[in-house]
Amino acid sequence: MTTPRPGLRERKKQATREALREAALRLAVEHGPDQVRVEDIAEAAGVSPRTYNNYFASREQAIVSAVTADREARIAAAVAARPAEVRLADAVTEAVVEQYTNTGEREHKALLLITTQTALRDAFLDTTAGIEPPLTAVIAERLDDAEADTARVLAASVAAAVRIALEGWLRPARNAEVAESRAAGGLVVPSGSLPDRLRAALAPLAPAFDAAEQHTQS
Repeated sequence: MTTPRPGLRERKKQATREALREAALRLAVEHGPDQVRVEDIAEAAGVSPRTYNNYFASREQAIVSAVTADREARIAAAVAARPAEVRLADAVTEAVVEQYTNTGEREHKALLLITTQTALRDAFLDTTAGIEPPLTAVIAERLDDAEADTARVLAASVAAAVRIALEGWLRPARNAEVAESRAAGGLVVPSGSLPDRLRAALAPLAPAFDAAEQHTQS
């Protein structure tokens, strides 16, 4: 299936969104998240605050978007790219793990910034809900579109599982580490292996994926 090229209007919107999120992240790194205003982000991106509000509901959302941009679409695309003979549960799991863990130095530094503030962490976790719409479409296509409700339930379950895995991974440090964490501005120390946490959270969904595939094939 060939994806149509976005029109000029859509490309301009994408460019504006990218400029805003890049400006938000740069200013947050340079001055600290608390010192960044929506007006500052808009000015740095060359747009009005009103235009900014058409794209992001908060500065936290814009900062986080610089890290998570298009991740949901990439997960869906990765699932769609897997051969049909690959088990759907495996295709989804590997796509999620790949897109959440194969990050560059820039994304890694941004994630460290996100761990310093509860509002940023919450905004980061909220992005998992975006997994559902594109993944629903891909799963429905894999199930021959006959199981649209099933596809939506499965995709929503994946989004919930990913959030749970991230919440566990970003759980604040405990005991003796708490004082040091607070002294560092509320830094949350990621705990354990993120790929392992993602796979463990998604594993209970495998029987449901298998049942849906078997129903389609029968």
